[in-house]
Amino acid sequence: MKIIVIGSKGMLGRDLMPRLKAKGLNVRGFDIDELDITRSDKILPCFVPFDPDVVINCAAYTAVDKAESEPELAFAVNSEGPANLANACKELNIPFIHISTDYVFDGNGEKPYCEDDPVNPLGVYGQSKWGGEEAVRSRLKEHLIVRTSWLYGVHGNNFVKTILRLCREKEELSVVADQKGCPTWTGDLSDALVELIDRIKNRSVSMPWGTYHFCGSGSTSWYEFALAIVEEARKRETFGLLRILPITTSEYPTPAKRPMRSVMDCRKIQETFDIHPKQWEKSLGHFWRRP
Repeated sequence: MKIIVIGSKGMLGRDLMPRLKAKGLNVRGFDIDELDITRSDKILPCFVPFDPDVVINCAAYTAVDKAESEPELAFAVNSEGPANLANACKELNIPFIHISTDYVFDGNGEKPYCEDDPVNPLGVYGQSKWGGEEAVRSRLKEHLIVRTSWLYGVHGNNFVKTILRLCREKEELSVVADQKGCPTWTGDLSDALVELIDRIKNRSVSMPWGTYHFCGSGSTSWYEFALAIVEEARKRETFGLLRILPITTSEYPTPAKRPMRSVMDCRKIQETFDIHPKQWEKSLGHFWRRP
């Protein structure tokens, strides 16, 4: 089976690529230096020679605050890019897996969000990601959209690495305590994507295409997440941080408004594919052990 991974040098792509290869799959990765997905004329010339069986899109514009001042770029990458990829997959008659985000929700709900709950993205990032979802749905039946949340990993920029850096630089940190979500390790999401590929490979007649949620099991706040990161880190190193203080969202204003409670319900992917997210606390330790 031949798999193309878009965004292969990103935080998720760099964990996903070796896992796919370990399953004996023939994998070809593309990143921005080789393929600009906002250029529709560039995609088929990259795809056709490799003749892929599935395309996975891990590429995204993820600078949530910067997106407010760069909406054109955010929509080009997060909406037009997936549309171009879906068009290419439709022309080649191959399935497409696209990664999306919890930020398509406004975070005002009392219960964890299910896949068919109404969306209401608060900022440009979430709006552009929702645009990408809709573009994929409207162009290609054989698609899987996987929404995830609070993604972190060894590669790229993310909350875990930021907290570790600040722990080594400061004695006191202030972290937002009134936003809730589900931390997700890139290794766990990569394993889930491998399982989905395996399901596509072994399908007989029908495949339950559509939208699914996958994130770390359980929810927490950014403040509680930071405390857990520091606790894990202290098992491996010492640093001068003395305390972490909880603050409110209003005390830490940002250009982009964020959902206050973007907890997602993952029962659909469990019941459909027997893919079970791990507790986020358990997965956090894998950050140091590497994928």
